[in-house]
Parts: sequence; structure tokens; C-alpha cells
Amino acid sequence: MTTTAVSLVLVAALLHAIWNAFVKSASDRLAVLGLINLGHVAFGIGLVLISPFPAIESWGYIAASTVIHFGYYFLLYHSYRLGDLSHVYPIARGMSPVIVALGAQFFAGETLPPMAWAGIIVASAGIFLLSGDVFRGKTPPIVVITALVTGVMIASYSLVDGLGVRLAGTSLGYIGWLFVFEALAAGVIFAKLGRGVRLISRRTLVLGLLGGLVSATAYGLVIYVKAIAPLGMVSTLRETSVVFAALIGAIWLGERPWKLRIAASCIVACGVVIMGLAAI
Repeated sequence: MTTTAVSLVLVAALLHAIWNAFVKSASDRLAVLGLINLGHVAFGIGLVLISPFPAIESWGYIAASTVIHFGYYFLLYHSYRLGDLSHVYPIARGMSPVIVALGAQFFAGETLPPMAWAGIIVASAGIFLLSGDVFRGKTPPIVVITALVTGVMIASYSLVDGLGVRLAGTSLGYIGWLFVFEALAAGVIFAKLGRGVRLISRRTLVLGLLGGLVSATAYGLVIYVKAIAPLGMVSTLRETSVVFAALIGAIWLGERPWKLRIAASCIVACGVVIMGLAAI
């Protein structure tokens, strides 16, 4: 991975942690998710207007990703309804790197060197440690189960979009149409809210629309880099967002214990360094 690619993914990781914090801190999480989806749609329309039409071979991937993202938002909402950001986020994101790397090797023929695999495993171990006392039985099992299934969804859409964007012939066109189809998820969410839409507060409105812009930028950057770099390494580097999420959880949301989060973050960083050395 080039320095530019690494920098773009790290920026995306920070942005991703920020919009998840928006969802967790909102008083009306469902409304925020709906507004985030609307933000994606607006962003997508802009990209569609300035980008070439994706190749026909990529449309099956766009459709599959749309369905998977719908399931992802559903599970994410319930995960944050049941658990803390610093518990749910590390578990959900921690599953993704190894699953994506395995999928990329099986479906895309990307064989990573042993050192890269070592980095993926170390980074994933650090990510799981960031979950704190979840696996010690102090957190309800439903929180763990929901977060784990969310992680499967993350790995699924990461792999699907990584393969689809390479067939599209246009990264921006693929991203644009993917975001446009999120209008379906937004429609379902606002239909569920019903008349409650009129009661959305100004703070929720700002969080949702700003979160949509931040989220769209974050995932757009990741998909763009996936077109030019190994899927497994991009996915793992992106998961450094758990470090940012740990800091946000401790500083903004007042979540504890902070010492465990710092130690686990160092392990994640070591895994990223190992992956970087493997790419030299």
C-alpha cells in the first residue's frame, strides 16, 4: 500500500469512529440512522452526476451490498441500543479483518505473505481486547451476539464492495449508485418513525445530517482505496478506527476502563506496523 492509500484509510477510520459516536450519543438513534442514510443519498446523487456509469458486471454487487447494508444498519441500531460504544464497536469491527482477508484470498486470489497475516491477527487480537470485560460475563450475551453478527455484516459488505468496485470500471460511479440505493433503507426507517418524524429535535437533525456527510466520506474513501490495494490489508488498516472509538468513548462519552483501552490500542498499532512492513 502506498503512503497515500494508507493516509486515506486512516482518515476514513477516524471519520467512521466519529459517526458511530454520533449514533451512540443520540437520543433518537433510529432517526439519526435515517438521516445518515439520507446524507448518503444526497452524496451519491452528486457522484452519479459527475461519474461514468458502472459496468453491468458490477450491478449484482451493488444490489448485494445494498441488502447487506440494510441488515447492517438494523443490527447496528440494536447493538447501540443494548451496549456501549466501547463494547459493541470493537467486537463488530474486530471480526472483519480476518474474514475479509480469507474471503479475498478465496474469491479474489489475493494471497498475503505470512507477515501480513501475522499483522492481521495481532491487530484483530488488540481490537478484541478493546472490548474490555465483555467476554468476562459482565455484559449481557445479547450484546455480544448482536455485535458479532454486525461484524459478519461488515465483513460481508467489505468483501462484496471490494470485488464489485474492481468490476465497475469507475470507483466514484460505484460509490455513487451504492449510496443512491440507500434511499430504500432511509424510506423504511422513516416509515417506521411515522408521525414521530415531526418530533425530531434540532440536535438529532444536525447529528444525523452531519453524520451522513462524515459516513459517506469515510466509506467512499475506503471503497476508492480497495480498487488499488489488497482487500485484507485495507480492511485491517481501516479497523484502527477502534483506537479512535476508544478515545472518543473515554473522552467524550466518559466510558471506562481507559487503561485497558490504551494497552489494546498499542496492540492494534503493532499489528498495523507489521502489516506495513509486510508490504515493503
